[in-house]
Amino acid sequence: MQPSSPSAQANFSYVFPAIRGVQAGREFYVSMCPLRLLPKLFHFDDEELLPELRAQRTLNKGRVPEIARYIVENKTSYTFSAITASIDGNIHFDPVGKDSVAAFRMGTLSVPMEARFIVNDGQHRRAAIEAALAAAPELGDETIAVVFFVDRGLHRCQQMFADLNRHAVKPSASLGILYDHRNAAAKVAKHLSLTSPVFKNLIETERSTLSARSRKLFTLSALHFATLELLPEKDLEDFPKASQQCQDFWEAVGNQIPEWIYVRESKMTAGEVRRDFIHCHAIVLQALGRAGRALYAQHPSELKKRLQRLRKVDWSRSNAKVWEGRAMIGGSMSKSGQNVTLTCNEIKRVLGLQLTAEEQAAEAAFHAGRKVPSKA
Repeated sequence: MQPSSPSAQANFSYVFPAIRGVQAGREFYVSMCPLRLLPKLFHFDDEELLPELRAQRTLNKGRVPEIARYIVENKTSYTFSAITASIDGNIHFDPVGKDSVAAFRMGTLSVPMEARFIVNDGQHRRAAIEAALAAAPELGDETIAVVFFVDRGLHRCQQMFADLNRHAVKPSASLGILYDHRNAAAKVAKHLSLTSPVFKNLIETERSTLSARSRKLFTLSALHFATLELLPEKDLEDFPKASQQCQDFWEAVGNQIPEWIYVRESKMTAGEVRRDFIHCHAIVLQALGRAGRALYAQHPSELKKRLQRLRKVDWSRSNAKVWEGRAMIGGSMSKSGQNVTLTCNEIKRVLGLQLTAEEQAAEAAFHAGRKVPSKA
């Protein structure tokens, strides 16, 4: 892309090599844009405007550093999908020839410099690329695909935003972890799912929820988050050591939960265990992992001995006296951070572990909420 000479309209223009296509009877264009030019070309709507007067959502600035860090830390392997933008201006497409359909569709797209580009999809990618270029300017000559539509007013831009996001479905957490070969915790969790006698053949790798008839007992996402609770991220970078430590811990835990063993021995179905007990659900795995980290920190030499105390725990859903308000709300499993903490507190109590100040505060609030007001 480069500025052209004055056109027939006496304007300077940006010229993009482009491919012309047709959707819904309207022309659109696909081109490549150098990363260094994205911040100059694409701007955001004024965020002070009311939502009904904007063509896009408000930029979530909290997301930008994470995406920028992803680019900088993976310079040789990052991947981005196309940015979609509308052009508010008079454009002109020059095909390279007219003798064939291919020649007719390939050419150059001229856009007046005074035209306005509106990002319909990809504003966070654009902001992250700008931030990444500040840290790694050598990425400026790399390119990203851009799909250009002709702007037909605010109403059309808002409808495009709605249409582009209408059918967008984020992949399940388990599938994202399965396909992630960079994340250290994901690598360890996948290794455990394939090699650990506790989890082998019992991990659902595609979905993050299990149907009543599923033969799987755990989800990969649950094991992943439990792994993050068990070991600090810096320890997870040492894959052999982290894998062995996680395997030792979960085998010691699994030996104290009879129902996990019964499923492996086909004495109970996974569905029966999930229906009647809480210990195979994500919140409890996460709480067990967090308690495990405290156990390694406080009593590393007593790991297996203290974990034997888990055999005395009544993990059944019917044990509402213990689990209601901790792992369950109204009889249903709860995944909130507060419930993970309260479930972990109970496991720590069983294991004889000290609570952190934050955990003590959560415990105090939990018991205060259970007090029955005295009658006057």
